[in-house]
Amino acid sequence: MNESWVINGDSPVPVSSAVVLEALRSRIDSGHFETWLTSSTGRLLAFVTNTERAMVMLLEDEGDPGEHAVDPGAEGSSDGFVLSNGQDDEYADEDTVPLGVGLGFVEQIIGMGSWPADARWVADR
Repeated sequence: MNESWVINGDSPVPVSSAVVLEALRSRIDSGHFETWLTSSTGRLLAFVTNTERAMVMLLEDEGDPGEHAVDPGAEGSSDGFVLSNGQDDEYADEDTVPLGVGLGFVEQIIGMGSWPADARWVADR
């Protein structure tokens, strides 16, 4: 079965890996730093950015603690991860990835259904 993804709160039309980066960049440019996508199988993909780094999480369903991309060895922390409810989060840099890397992860997950082979991620289950 082919999995399709929609951006929550946007059009009900599925986004492909070919257009998801443009959609995310447009959302970031308009001040939407948190984006949730839902797949046709019920999986969820979260993307939250401060425009420099990104938190990327993949959940099997709504109650799943999921898994998230990591940047082992990154030091410090970054703030400015503004959620849709206005909350401004700060994350350890090792629990986020550079923005371009995070966008690539989203593109891969939307297109292939899984993390890239060279991605570093940890399960939070």
